[in-house]
Amino acid sequence: MRTIAILGSTGSVGVTTLDVVARFPERFRVAALAAGRNLELLAAQISRFKPEVVAVADEAAARELRATLTGQRPLVLAGLEGAVEVATHPAAELVVSALVGALGLRPTLRAIENGKDIAFANKEVLVMAGEIVTRAARAAGVRLLPVDSEHNALFQCLEGRAPESVKRIILTASGGPFRTWTRERMEEVTVAQALNHPIWNMGHKITIDSATLMNKGLEVIEAHWLFGLDAERIDVLVHPQGVVHSLVELIDGSLLAELAVADMAIPAAFALAYPQRLPLTHLRPLSLTEAGPLTFELPDLERFPCLRLAYQALASGGTTPACLNGANEELVAGFLAGRLRFSRIWQHLATILERHSSQPARTLEDVLQADSWARAAARELMAA
Repeated sequence: MRTIAILGSTGSVGVTTLDVVARFPERFRVAALAAGRNLELLAAQISRFKPEVVAVADEAAARELRATLTGQRPLVLAGLEGAVEVATHPAAELVVSALVGALGLRPTLRAIENGKDIAFANKEVLVMAGEIVTRAARAAGVRLLPVDSEHNALFQCLEGRAPESVKRIILTASGGPFRTWTRERMEEVTVAQALNHPIWNMGHKITIDSATLMNKGLEVIEAHWLFGLDAERIDVLVHPQGVVHSLVELIDGSLLAELAVADMAIPAAFALAYPQRLPLTHLRPLSLTEAGPLTFELPDLERFPCLRLAYQALASGGTTPACLNGANEELVAGFLAGRLRFSRIWQHLATILERHSSQPARTLEDVLQADSWARAAARELMAA
């Protein structure tokens, strides 16, 4: 039996992960959960999975949760330190890192330092501090298991392959809801339109990132750190059907691809049980005859500049990816709150990257300083 802790248990990935756990009670035990302010869902998870420790966003939420719990109660903690306690729970062998954005950085790094394998659903951790995180993982001898569908697909295709046999990797993107829109039309995008993803049901932040293609840009940076490939060997193709989740091209011209229905249970289960596989009999199997034609196209970097900006940030290195991520989080939050036009997301990002003076990202403090500077710059531009 594998004992796990989940950072972000009430988000879409956390809920899917716990559904897999519930289907295989003989295989997994939940030791600790961290969430934000969705206390009703968290209370239901506590009742079902009986964690020993839980953490919520702040002390006010912790008091409210304690007041609602009956029967056997876990230790209820709050804030960043509470999330760190969840991530470092002594019994946990595997930590699912699914907190949204930069919040997951410190707990995930502490989990690695405590010898926990990491199931990565929080790409921002590697975007911000890839060098620090991968160095810590090597030092601790832990595994980084990707849960993002694209990186999980690459992980499966690369398994057992000699690094020198790989020519490049190809991340697929659905193209989001505005794949066929003109740039002029995108000036009038509403929040509701941007949240209407054609394939995946995800949280608000990642859905907006998918609409701008920033999500794919962040995945390029994540893939660089997970698989040790330079940007020149990481390509992106738009694949609207969402059947091929990513591909690997070998040096002899062979292409390997992972195909599956669009359901996060598959990558979540693969990461939880690795190196074994679980029989997910509740899922409808992929029917190639029903899937219809599978098409691929190059991303349009003029209409979706966020992908180009992410490649530029990776090339700059140092603290630039952390700057990109922090500014993007603030700008997406501004758009969701109605304070920012959709197209201003990439316009402001370009301005912030031009102003940023990249520094080496040797320590966590280096990364957090760049993140703080970028968020302040984004807020200043939105206010102006």
